[in-house]
Order: sequence, then C-alpha cells, then structure tokens
Amino acid sequence: MSTHWNDSQPIYWQLKERTVAMILDGTLAEGEPLPSVRTVASEFHLNPITVSKSYQALVDEALVEKRRGLGMFVCEGARKRLVTSERDKFLNDEWPAMLSRIEQLGLKVDDLLKTAKTEENNS
Repeated sequence: MSTHWNDSQPIYWQLKERTVAMILDGTLAEGEPLPSVRTVASEFHLNPITVSKSYQALVDEALVEKRRGLGMFVCEGARKRLVTSERDKFLNDEWPAMLSRIEQLGLKVDDLLKTAKTEENNS
C-alpha cells in the first residue's frame, strides 16, 4: 500500500478503500487475516484509532469479521459482494459522468477502444 494520503478524504476512509481494492484484486483473499492494527499503524505512521476505525467500517459492511483473540479476517463472499456493489456504483454513478465527458469532447467509443488496445499492445 502506498503511504500517500489525499487531503480531501479522511485517512480512515482512504485506508478502508485501499483494503477494499486489495480484496477486489485478490491481494487479500477470503478467509485471509488483515494485518494487525498495530502493524498498519506503525508501517504507515498512523494513529491506531484511525486504523481501528477503518477496520470497523469494513466490519460494518460485512467484508471483514473479527475473531476474538485472532484478529480480523476477510469474510467469505466479500469479493463477490464487492464486485457487485462496485459494478453498480460504476454503472450508476461513474459511467454516466464519464459518458457525458466523452460526448463533450466529441470522442467516439470505437476510437477510445482502439486507443486502449494500441496502448495494451505497446506494454
């Protein structure tokens, strides 16, 4: 995880979103433990309360579960639920704004796809 924090959002929220991204991309698998609050706080120079608040937000969303004496673990089905909710968020919130911007700039979807394929082939 990067140690760069954006001033426009609370750090606990950014840490939560980074953890969500790690679940989505498979870095954190279902059933796998999250790093301890102390480890994360120390590694990123954060207050442990900030890390705990982030982890609690994940618990509240049923993505992570507390196991007394053992720590926090990614819940079974968390990735599937995240993919569904993130797709919905993208299609309902982000895509309409993107599409509007594409239209404002006079871009064509086919041209964008060709550009993406060209960049993909060059990497």
